[in-house]
Amino acid sequence: MQTASQLLKQKASQSILSVAPHSTVYQALQLLAEHNVGAVLVLDEGKLVGIFSERDYARKVVLAGKTSAVTPVAEIMTSRVLCVPPSATASECMALMSEKRIRHLPVMDGDKVLGVLSIGDLVSAKIAEQQFTIEQLEQYIYK
Repeated sequence: MQTASQLLKQKASQSILSVAPHSTVYQALQLLAEHNVGAVLVLDEGKLVGIFSERDYARKVVLAGKTSAVTPVAEIMTSRVLCVPPSATASECMALMSEKRIRHLPVMDGDKVLGVLSIGDLVSAKIAEQQFTIEQLEQYIYK
């Protein structure tokens, strides 16, 4: 079973995308679109203070009648961010994400952000693990 740390090392892009709390929602949306991701961390002087996702935008800006060009991210971000340590297993991460109905999970080592795992990262890891198991079983059967 892979750990969160191992999964982060396998990601194509290991950069941590973030915006400041005073950034506008529009600026955050531009970053999401530029990198084709669904969420971005909100960091204040390197400290994790929230996460901004497409879901936040849809529910707290559009439906609330706010304007993305002037609304600061801090006003609508999710400030209670669920995180995991680098030692968390892929199964533990997936269970947490399913239970809490979230799609992005920061990996933290103390106060330091190591990266973010998406539900897609975890599904890909699970598929690879199952494929490995199938191959091992096929080799065992055909020997």
